Amino acid sequence: MDATIVVTHSEKENAAPTYKRTFGYHPIGVWCDNTEEFLAASLRPGNAGSNTAADHIEVLGQAIAQVPANHRRELLIRSDGAGASHDLLNWVTEQNRVRGRRVEYSVGFSITGPLRRAIATCPEEAWGPALNPDGDIREGAEVAELTGFLAPGLLAKWPAGMRVIVRRERPHPGAQLSMFEEIDGWRYQAFVTNTATGQLQFLEARHRAHARVEDRIRHAKDTGLGRLPSREFALNQAWLVAVMLAADLVAWTRMLACTGDAAVLALCEPKALRYRFLHAAARLARSGRRRRVKIPETWPWAIAIVAVFNTIAAIPKPA
Repeated sequence: MDATIVVTHSEKENAAPTYKRTFGYHPIGVWCDNTEEFLAASLRPGNAGSNTAADHIEVLGQAIAQVPANHRRELLIRSDGAGASHDLLNWVTEQNRVRGRRVEYSVGFSITGPLRRAIATCPEEAWGPALNPDGDIREGAEVAELTGFLAPGLLAKWPAGMRVIVRRERPHPGAQLSMFEEIDGWRYQAFVTNTATGQLQFLEARHRAHARVEDRIRHAKDTGLGRLPSREFALNQAWLVAVMLAADLVAWTRMLACTGDAAVLALCEPKALRYRFLHAAARLARSGRRRRVKIPETWPWAIAIVAVFNTIAAIPKPA
């Protein structure tokens, strides 16, 4: 889950100044990391808050409803620090009351005074090496759990079972550090999770994979979200739904049809896929009561396009 800014250059209904000192809208969306599907979104005014729990709960509820029932048994909800609100984490925790469902969260957390004091009291032996997504050790990065170093009264305000994990990393040259970070030269980032088991390194690497949502946002903007065409808010809401449909069609095509001879298209972003696939100078020919799509043999991706059509045609029809 993440939000983004869509800039407008004219007066439009509900457009407003944003926290980035631009003007436009502040939509929030939820994507399925496994399939890259655009599950749900809400178009909001530009001055909508980044951490408005009601908006997060609404769009997450819609997203979970989009997931087929037999795949809702184990869910992981990831967000940046904007999702670290009491109301949202309480709502996610309540979802575990649904029979046969386990909902976990991994949400960014601000480095506040209590966390800084916990970091200062955390012994060196509590820190372990951080890992890259491929499992290799991440040079100059370490991870530790701070849950046991925080005051019980502070933890009591949050849902039961919440764990606080922090990563520290040597900053890149030229990076700006806070006054606290300048003391020992480490840059700190924290997140919270209700996952009870698993190595800290795995949980931290799993949380950092949330950064893939930035790719989903970029793809959505390349598919139409970058410009909202109407002065009317309702029409722009409909446009957002069309963007979601287009993003899902791209995700399904890449996942289901871009295999074998079409694998060259599997990793294409929307702009490249649009050029290689949709911009092919094909023509529709009719003969013998049949219609055929003729693709120039000189088109570099002609074989891949044919493979995509053949794969889609071979998908069994739903019962």
